[in-house]
Amino acid sequence: MDDQNKNLIIATALSFLVILVWFLLFPPPEQPETAPATETSQTATDTATTPSAGGAPTADASASTTGATGGDTTAEAVAAAPRVEIDTPELSGSISLLGGRIDQLALKNFHETIDPASPNVQILKPVGEPGAYYALYGWAPGAGLEAADVPNAKTEWTLSEGDKLSVDTPVTLTWKNDKGMTFSRKIAIDDKYMFTVTQSVENGSDSTASLAPYGVIARHGAPADRKKFFILHEGVIRMSDGQLQEIDYNDMPDFEVQASEGARADVKQVAETGWIGFTDHYWMTTLVPATGEPFKSVAKYDERRDILQTEAVLPTQTVAAGQTASVTTQLFAGAKEWETIRNYQRAGVDRFLDSIDWGWFFFLTKPIFWLLHHIHQWIGNMGLSIIALTLLLKALLFPLAYKSYVSMAKMKELQPQMEKLKEQAGDDRQKLQQGMMELYKKEKVNPAAGCLPILLQIPIFFSLYKVIFVAFELRQAPFFGPFQDLSTPDPTSIYNFFGLLPWAAPEAGTTMALIFVGILPLLLGISMFLQQKLNPAPADPTQQMIFAWMPWVFMFMLGGFASGLVVYWITNNTITFTQQYLIMRSQGYKPDVLGNITGTFKRKKKDEKAVKK
Repeated sequence: MDDQNKNLIIATALSFLVILVWFLLFPPPEQPETAPATETSQTATDTATTPSAGGAPTADASASTTGATGGDTTAEAVAAAPRVEIDTPELSGSISLLGGRIDQLALKNFHETIDPASPNVQILKPVGEPGAYYALYGWAPGAGLEAADVPNAKTEWTLSEGDKLSVDTPVTLTWKNDKGMTFSRKIAIDDKYMFTVTQSVENGSDSTASLAPYGVIARHGAPADRKKFFILHEGVIRMSDGQLQEIDYNDMPDFEVQASEGARADVKQVAETGWIGFTDHYWMTTLVPATGEPFKSVAKYDERRDILQTEAVLPTQTVAAGQTASVTTQLFAGAKEWETIRNYQRAGVDRFLDSIDWGWFFFLTKPIFWLLHHIHQWIGNMGLSIIALTLLLKALLFPLAYKSYVSMAKMKELQPQMEKLKEQAGDDRQKLQQGMMELYKKEKVNPAAGCLPILLQIPIFFSLYKVIFVAFELRQAPFFGPFQDLSTPDPTSIYNFFGLLPWAAPEAGTTMALIFVGILPLLLGISMFLQQKLNPAPADPTQQMIFAWMPWVFMFMLGGFASGLVVYWITNNTITFTQQYLIMRSQGYKPDVLGNITGTFKRKKKDEKAVKK
């Protein structure tokens, strides 16, 4: 076996290995099992504040202890507590007066599946439900105060203003301690996903008090339905004075134990601007202190009860007797819509667009998504928008592609002369190399010219792949016919002849679905096969076998990817085939596609006859 065959086999094997490892390490996410609330023991606990001002809130020490403020945070207590309704054009839910927590929040305009009768996506969930997820606010006690003197997760608040939280009607919660200090919490909301929370304290006691306001986002365990794809970040996302940090859910248990926090934590001091929260594939909750307000940004993990927290702890307020102090923060809880997040960034949330996972090639993914977004606004169909974007990118890259295909065409013309050089040189590789270099110089051909343009295109097309995978705008975006969600795999299948036979297709993610591919993966395989047939099959039997199987192996391997990605690959292969065909003809090389296809089957018949003899 010569070196050319060895290199081809190694390259092909590595390609297959990469895809195989991808599927083994990052399989399609399984549907989470829904456990009844009575079986969820870990959700019987909540958070409470530390006894010192400036300290971040830590996990409570007991699952059922009565809080110093006269309440407990068991699932039963949370369920029984009075609530204040939330009703806006985008959100529905409620605020619990136990702790004043924002812990019920659903998106009115987004459903769990493409079926409009399916439940709305629920962003936040109260203690007692699987995957409890909520936002809390409070004050950490300092000099002159004890834990019982400040409101925390167990405080029983009173609704003093408003009866329902909506865009035009904020609500105010109040609570008074035994020392004559009155705490109030005014909660307002805009027409999208941003809450504004103003915490105030009026010191009606006869002494000065010190206390630190904080905000907490807590979730009981990492989300069961996270994607676990290396291309997508899910977990803590934090901006600290212009520096973005991403911490995966799986990395939080590795935090060092911080004595000041009482748990494993990662702490940063933010001087002027920042935010911190949790981000999933399409949804996000984020604490946003006011611009110019320093704060302590904390990511924390309570390993005993598997509770993950992100916290913004603001500077200690010293309030003299008869004086009032207040601080305002914001809470984003909703969908990662590019246009919505961009508007919040323009309104003052520093680099908020970086909460979308743009990846390493952010300098490419950002403008590519911007282009896709505006094409979609013009066309109105995401599938057609992906096709139009691919056409536009291929047009922009055409000069590079032209040089590549011209170089390939010239190399094809030199193939007979190169074969003669091989015969003349025999086993003398040095003589062969010298002869080939002289041939390239004589014919003015640069063998690297065909590779470099292709290498330069790789970051661009990887960025497009990233955009299609992570963009919220692809979620449940329809194309046509059965393709009503471009973020999920092809719903059609050969198993039921693409829906014509009266039985359902195999469930996505199963082995049957992998074998009985849909129409889009089939078109992907055909487009790769046709692109391959621009050139005659190599004479070497090993190369013939590898090239013959490659399109169909990739068809099965890539068939489980999002439909939007497969649409892109089909479009890209079709454009590449057309460009290469026309450029080759312009250079005097006439590809015989039909002849190469029929030659494949003729060769197979000859091989079968030879085997029989």
